[in-house]
Amino acid sequence: MKVLVTGGTGMVGSHFMKSFSDDKARVLGIARNSASSRMAAIQDDRIVRCDILERDALMKIMKDFQPDVVIHMAAQAFNGDSWNLEYVTHNTNYIGTLNVLYCCKEAARDAKILLACSSAEYGNIKESDCPLKEDRLLMPHTPYGVSKAGVETLGRQYALNYGMKIFLPRMFIHVGTGHPPATAIQNFARQLALIKAGKLEPEIHVGNLTTYRDYIDVRDGVRAMRLLMDKGNPGEPYNICNGKAYQIKEILDMLIDISGTDVKVVQDERFMRVADEPLLLGDDTKIKKLGYTREYSMRQTLEDVFADWETRI
Repeated sequence: MKVLVTGGTGMVGSHFMKSFSDDKARVLGIARNSASSRMAAIQDDRIVRCDILERDALMKIMKDFQPDVVIHMAAQAFNGDSWNLEYVTHNTNYIGTLNVLYCCKEAARDAKILLACSSAEYGNIKESDCPLKEDRLLMPHTPYGVSKAGVETLGRQYALNYGMKIFLPRMFIHVGTGHPPATAIQNFARQLALIKAGKLEPEIHVGNLTTYRDYIDVRDGVRAMRLLMDKGNPGEPYNICNGKAYQIKEILDMLIDISGTDVKVVQDERFMRVADEPLLLGDDTKIKKLGYTREYSMRQTLEDVFADWETRI
């Protein structure tokens, strides 16, 4: 089996590459030249440099490799950053996905294709709307959420128009190692690792700590999405979540305990969002019907994330 992973050096993409490599598949990852991993002394020969906005280059890779599975994870992947990167977010996520789908249609029409969709598509929700089911009306209210609604709609269009096997996971917040400090959990873990190492004063800067989120370990998420490709229905959305919400303050307290530090918590306006839903909780019924079960507890995930940051600072 040949597997092509766009965003192969990103957190989720790299975990997909490991998962399929462990199963002895032939795996090829795509990453743009600006990806930080290009600075590594020894390059990963499974990674080819290509920007998904360069359709001709992408087409050549697709024709040469002839993948059986395409995992499309390349994106501007951060909801909060999308306010300041609006054009980049829409261009990368929507046009980039259009390029991937077009190249698959022309060169790998029989491949199974997984598109990274997002819980941000649900958008403007009230606590009474949760847990969120896949048939709920999408009302995204961030540039990122709008771009991902476009990604999902493109995938459905290609599935309907061309009979392609396109799978649509609505990914809730995936947490794991190898992720930049662009999300609250990673930012907390990075600061705490620096504090523990004596490189920062014992003061952690945070945003809104009152919100609740449905988190999933990236290793569980990858297993769930592989189940979706094996047993799910193409062209149909599936929540990739655990059906349990944690308050971000609870996450912070757990990370502080794991780090063994004594810190002062300071709310910082820099980390406050324009729009921030009080609760984002998914209904995991559909993915559980395919056989998904959670393996990693929240604490296990956070312990691994903190240990990862201790090696990276």
